[in-house]
Amino acid sequence: MSKPRWSLVATVALTATLLTGTQAAAQADDPILDPIPEDPVTSGLGLTVEEVAQFPKSETTPEATDPRIIRHARINHLGELPDGSGRKYVPDLNGNLYFLGGEGNGDEPEVYLDVKAQFPDFFSGKGMGQGFGFVTFDPEFESNGVFYTVHTEAGAALEKETTYPEQPGTQFHGIVTQWTADDPAADEFSGSSREMLRFGFAQQIHGIQQIDFNSTAAPGDEDYGLLYVAVGDGGLGVSSTEPQELNTPHGKILRIDPDGTDGPNGQYGVPDVNPFVGQDGALGEIFAYGMRDPHRFSWDPQSPHRMYLGHIGQRAIESIYEVQEGDNLGWSEREGTFRFKRDDGCYLYALPEDDDQYDYVYPVAQYDHNPPPDWDCGDVGRAVSGGFVYRGEIPELQGKYLFADLVDGRVFFTESGEMQRGQDPATISTLMIYDEDGNRVSMPELAGDDRVDLRFGRDADGELYLLSKANGKLWKVTGAKNFADCTTTGTSVNGATGKGSWAPVTPEKWRFPGREVVLAEAGDERPGPRRPYEYAVLSKGKEYGSVRLDVKVRLDTPVEETNRDVVLVFGHRSDTEFYYAHLSTDNSIYAHNGIFKVDNGDRERLDDQWNETLSRGAAPAITDAEWHDVRVTHCASTGEIAVYVDGEPEPVMTAVDSTFTSGRVGFGSFDNVGRLKDLHVTGTRS
Repeated sequence: MSKPRWSLVATVALTATLLTGTQAAAQADDPILDPIPEDPVTSGLGLTVEEVAQFPKSETTPEATDPRIIRHARINHLGELPDGSGRKYVPDLNGNLYFLGGEGNGDEPEVYLDVKAQFPDFFSGKGMGQGFGFVTFDPEFESNGVFYTVHTEAGAALEKETTYPEQPGTQFHGIVTQWTADDPAADEFSGSSREMLRFGFAQQIHGIQQIDFNSTAAPGDEDYGLLYVAVGDGGLGVSSTEPQELNTPHGKILRIDPDGTDGPNGQYGVPDVNPFVGQDGALGEIFAYGMRDPHRFSWDPQSPHRMYLGHIGQRAIESIYEVQEGDNLGWSEREGTFRFKRDDGCYLYALPEDDDQYDYVYPVAQYDHNPPPDWDCGDVGRAVSGGFVYRGEIPELQGKYLFADLVDGRVFFTESGEMQRGQDPATISTLMIYDEDGNRVSMPELAGDDRVDLRFGRDADGELYLLSKANGKLWKVTGAKNFADCTTTGTSVNGATGKGSWAPVTPEKWRFPGREVVLAEAGDERPGPRRPYEYAVLSKGKEYGSVRLDVKVRLDTPVEETNRDVVLVFGHRSDTEFYYAHLSTDNSIYAHNGIFKVDNGDRERLDDQWNETLSRGAAPAITDAEWHDVRVTHCASTGEIAVYVDGEPEPVMTAVDSTFTSGRVGFGSFDNVGRLKDLHVTGTRS
């Protein structure tokens, strides 16, 4: 749940419980139609990425019919071998384990092991995570050559015995395999393997996801060498309590000892340090429980044993949890910080007043799906992909937990210091993306598809990578860039509130009482394209190229009236050629509270914040009758435009457009009244 400055949600901490203002206003049995009204905050920070590799096209087994899994290459992770060689590894769900990089090797992916070829019942043709799902390398791989994989099987494999009783109506098996390479330094696998565990799942979703070792554990730590296994609910959690039941592995994160033998099949051990060891009716392997689809987890290198999990939700909430041993994340009694009712399945409900008795653990960050108004309870295409707390060499990213929505490709961050258990969920901010030439792009543009299928990876230096199944490409995060961070010095105007410094559309509607510029009478609609009815252009000084406009503005129209607005004009070339920032109380219609262009036609909305499906834009910029500091920056060379309000570090609105590369600035409204003072304009000469 994001908590921007305009948040309408007041969270109240109970014992390990968060009850939002939205919930508090709802009756216990009333569905909550919009669980998190606030969208993630627009960040003025962006990642610069450089393409590193293109992976070969791969095919499913058997041939798929679902377009969501017919991808160029189903690559879903990147890591670095723990042997100092610099080699990176990338699994493809369709079967191949690739190596790339390292001394003497280029960045061209090479097949290290064809996992599919090793198993006659290998299956990847249905289900989003089916096939060769994940791989991790033993911390001592350099000396022992050991690594582990997850894959799925169907067909004749379903006759095999599973480690624990399988789910009713099992359709596939998920298997964890241990491999031992004869030569750990080789770039092609030769060696042996053994099956460690096998689970049966009722549906072709939510199987075994990530397996991994605690990267912050050192030799001698009790966690060192223990393997974490994230096991989904097999799709049954929506209708059963299985994720809450401690006698089954489904809907859990397990922790096992690969070198032990006291597991039920004798192929692994159960660590004595696990929280449920010795408890009647509970599996000793369980580290934490109450999960639907525990997708990706990682540890913060500077906070040993602080583990973050990206948890994919059902119909409403995508969550990040800090997971500790023994935790119950609540599924399927809870989804995010809300109550889930299995007899509904579409909508969420307020938490009960006695929620603290259940000891559920709630997310440290979350966002919702924002379905369209005519939603029919179907999948709207939202799924979180957990990421990493950044501890690499890029200063602007230090301490930020970066993650993504794997479907639409939005990249987010939260401040790791704000992600605190039992506290308000941290603010989620959206990162921009820049290509290696400094052009702002989107992940769908880089992936060549609206369905990005985005994943994160991290190398041994803590640097991050982005992977897309859509086109099978890998990008490295090479730096950070501030949006609209151009030079706006060269010429300036200060004050300039005298009548002679302004050119109004209708002079008799304006007053110039000394230190203020006042639009005293509402404007009238004029012939020609739809544009602000009344405004005045600052005529003092020359035209600007790149420009920064700092000013205090106030809306004089009474707050009781709807659709109140003032506008700040920039890039003004003529009465039918200019940009303007519309600062309004209303963000629910196309024409309000955004960045617009008038180019010899009706005004056109440009800002990134407008959501056409929801008919919702940036949070209302001005809702009262007080003075507000507003800053508008327009970069002529890149077309980047940013609008800031009241000194906040993040922009309220952003846009990119290169139609007008120079012009004048101004102030006005459509049909309201208002005023400005403390004018300061700096810019480059046009």
